[in-house]
Amino acid sequence: MKWFACELHTHTLHSDGSQTLGELAAGAANLGFDAIALTDHNTMSGLSGKAEIEQKYGLRIIPGMEWTTFHGHMVTIGLSAFADWRQANRDGIDEGIENVHRLGGIAGLAHPFRIGSPACTGCFWEYEIGNWSAVDYIEVWSGTFPSIQTNNRRAFDLWTEKLNEGYRIAATSGRDWHAQGETDDPISVTYLGIEDDAVAGNGDSTALSLHEEMLIQALREGRASVTIGPLLTLTLAAGGAIYAIGSTFPTADERRETAEEPIRANLTLDFSVRTGLWSLPNQVCKLKLYSNLGEELNLEVPSSSDGQMMQLEAQLRESAPDIPRRWIRAELWGTVRGAHVLIAFTNAIYFEEGGYSR
Repeated sequence: MKWFACELHTHTLHSDGSQTLGELAAGAANLGFDAIALTDHNTMSGLSGKAEIEQKYGLRIIPGMEWTTFHGHMVTIGLSAFADWRQANRDGIDEGIENVHRLGGIAGLAHPFRIGSPACTGCFWEYEIGNWSAVDYIEVWSGTFPSIQTNNRRAFDLWTEKLNEGYRIAATSGRDWHAQGETDDPISVTYLGIEDDAVAGNGDSTALSLHEEMLIQALREGRASVTIGPLLTLTLAAGGAIYAIGSTFPTADERRETAEEPIRANLTLDFSVRTGLWSLPNQVCKLKLYSNLGEELNLEVPSSSDGQMMQLEAQLRESAPDIPRRWIRAELWGTVRGAHVLIAFTNAIYFEEGGYSR
């Protein structure tokens, strides 16, 4: 799997940003991003000149839009055309999400617990969602140094609650990036994973276009890992098969020949990503596996300052027959700026039992 560093929530002069698309792309490239999603409020006009800017900075620009209403903001990416938001009412967001899907896009809740009006008109999510299976992702980290913010903690808890209920929803970060400017706050990155054999050659327009579609599909399928530091990834192995983030682990009946074999979790911490663009103090961090059954693993791992990659392996315990394991993710905890925070987390690997198929 090749992982691409993405920023999925940005704005330009075409809405309330104070930067051109070129300035945004230059800033993103300097921060080591491979792709950005342009999500201007209620317009896609800012994409003018997209192809030339992509070529200049070697950066994929994914088309999107942020639906901005009094009842909440919804980030959408990958649409083939403008999706009209103006008739959306508080109990009609399901139809709005259907419209986004009809145009080939995916939809997510933007900063759902950010303080709302009048400080930020409609920022707080108040839509009544009837079909959570249709929600593609939740922006659980918003802004810079997101893991320290209470509103993001609430969004992360909402995501966990929906996973526990059996929904298969991805989680992302989004800076909600409006302007170029210096900040020493930790910056979050959503890494999207593409299979090695699907990655085309680099540097030409065909490859840029191909990667854009693949990145959208990766988020649609939940192949995502979020971090303010090293890249954290997880796979499960059983019976000779490997299951990556976003995939579904089969039932014991489906893997009858190997059901007695233990399930192995393989965790990787890559400290070489975006070299020189982030730092952690030397410390012993906590690497955890977490599922609907609670905390399943807690390992102490040293932070690395020399860009090395760490690989760890553990065996999952058997779940009780009456409480099936529905999902599992990895989390990295440690100290940043004197606060004990979540540094990185993977999206979930799902289990066939007890989940809602997408």
